[in-house]
Amino acid sequence: MSVSTADAQATFAATLVDEWVRAGVTHAVVCPGSRSTPLVLALADRDEIELHVRLDERGACFFAVGLSVATGVPSVVCTTSGTAAAELHAGVVEASHAGVPLIVCTADRPARLHGVGAPQTIEQSNLYGGAVRWFFEPGPADGNHTAGWRSIGARSVVEAVTAAGPVHLNLAFDEPLLGTAGPLPEGRGAGAPWEAPSARPSIALDVARDVERWGRPGVIVAGGGTPVPPMVLEVADRLGWPVLADPRSGLRTDHPAVIAAADAFLRDPGVRDALRPATVLSLGGSWVSRVVGEFLADAGAEIVAVNPSPTVDPDKVKHQVLRGDPVGLLEALAGAPVAGQGQWRERWERVEVAAQGAIDKTLDNDPLSAGGRATEPGLLRRLLAALDAAHTMVVAPSMPVRDLEWFGAPRANPPRVLANRGANGIDGVTSTAFGVAAGAGGPVVAVLGDLAFLHDVSALVPVGHVTGSCTLVVLDNGGGGIFSFLPQAAALAAERFERLFGTAPRVSITEVARGFGVPVADVSTLAALDEALGRFVGVPARSVIRVALPSRTDNVALHERIHRAVGASARSVLAG
Repeated sequence: MSVSTADAQATFAATLVDEWVRAGVTHAVVCPGSRSTPLVLALADRDEIELHVRLDERGACFFAVGLSVATGVPSVVCTTSGTAAAELHAGVVEASHAGVPLIVCTADRPARLHGVGAPQTIEQSNLYGGAVRWFFEPGPADGNHTAGWRSIGARSVVEAVTAAGPVHLNLAFDEPLLGTAGPLPEGRGAGAPWEAPSARPSIALDVARDVERWGRPGVIVAGGGTPVPPMVLEVADRLGWPVLADPRSGLRTDHPAVIAAADAFLRDPGVRDALRPATVLSLGGSWVSRVVGEFLADAGAEIVAVNPSPTVDPDKVKHQVLRGDPVGLLEALAGAPVAGQGQWRERWERVEVAAQGAIDKTLDNDPLSAGGRATEPGLLRRLLAALDAAHTMVVAPSMPVRDLEWFGAPRANPPRVLANRGANGIDGVTSTAFGVAAGAGGPVVAVLGDLAFLHDVSALVPVGHVTGSCTLVVLDNGGGGIFSFLPQAAALAAERFERLFGTAPRVSITEVARGFGVPVADVSTLAALDEALGRFVGVPARSVIRVALPSRTDNVALHERIHRAVGASARSVLAG
């Protein structure tokens, strides 16, 4: 291949990057590899893009997911060819299911090297199948045909943003890989991108013509990604409805409408019957809680959902799904000519106050909490109370996110809460948290179990400059705690269950972290946790707090005691 072709590749890559910069992309994640050299060098040449180098491609993709979630802007992840490209798949799936915009660039060998045994050459066309919103394979760059280069770069951003998910560019580069970028194809004036995403259409409903729907006893269910929280609370006050606030919604504040203990008190059949709504306004993603989902499915209510994805309806109960900007709808509801359901919401408020009191009393007096010992419900409750709006919490999508949802009490100025709840896997939690820390602009505290920590331990490998501050709070309960809540735990002999599901790791979390040069605190009480948080959060770039916890069996029993106490308190309030 001639040098001019190498220069064409460099110019093509520089053109893609220029369009990404024009579109507002500020972060890119790359892994070491030869075939991706033209694009990696083009990314490194732009001061507008912060470049993050990661060792492991699987972790790199989750790191990029964290960046995109933290910033709200697509990030770029770039790998070399072969199995490196395959390693991205889990992160691509998470981005797809979570609606996270991501630009995935895999380097590839030209067609003549496919099917002939060339090293690091696999079939990368449509590698991620239906998990991407757009796939494009432009073939080797030709310096004589440059007209479409800017369109490729711009469209990758448009598709990722408009369709809310990952796009895949499979870029064939030929040797020699080192070239010099020449003049770029002319772009739009004033630094504008070649094309830009259009704004989502505003949702418009004639609320005045549908007063009956909104004038009945109802609830607002606020899941992850709920838009404009202040307007949601304004609507709740106007309609006289409670807000069932997932901690990822940004609405778990100390407003009287906010309901946080719904999972606990809705387990009681009598309480569910007394609180059945006629209308439900569902915003954002689904609650993690199966109990809340079953309550909505069985309530017989008319459910109106506002969500960018019409597929977020696992129980098939939503009557109307609206896609678009919800501000117009919320403004209309805030001024709806209805008589607010004050007594209806007051009933929910009294149950919520009683439930929070029952949770506190049980945790304070339970034998497992003796001496201030940390428990899983108590720890998540304490963390949400200890961190404020200056912090971001990244919570593993297994038990930690459930315990936070079930037991995290409303508070003023709560932290931002994020979780990989797209595909709900524990792979990549640490990498995602580190990506969030690199893009969030404030301290990050990630909460994950011992297995999730070990699953992504390669994320601890320090490569190049580390940005952001992230403290990992590792819940060490000796294995897969969530499985102890499932029927397998009761149905299988203890030894068989432990071998197949409990999978207690035979390594020390503390020694593993120290082996990577990460500062570690070993704690077992809430007071020691507070002290470690004060020392670590926001100070070193990476730190680990390992929390020794009661056994998984004891943890299940504690959850049951809390739920029984909450149910009894809720019944008492409703009976009174």
